[in-house]
Amino acid sequence: MIDLSGAVWHKSTRSGGNGGDCVEVAVNLPRVVAVRDSKNRNGAALVFTRTDWRSFVEGVKAGEF
Repeated sequence: MIDLSGAVWHKSTRSGGNGGDCVEVAVNLPRVVAVRDSKNRNGAALVFTRTDWRSFVEGVKAGEF
């Protein structure tokens, strides 16, 4: 299990203040990127390798999803 206690979470700048469906991302962790639901901060987080996360972000930017 990966220790997320030192994670610094950031919400997307595109997230509105309306309490909608948002995620938070922590990129300050060694070797991994963590993602969690901003409405359930004590819930589970998804953890990705930096390579996998970079591929996902590039795919989103390219309109693959």
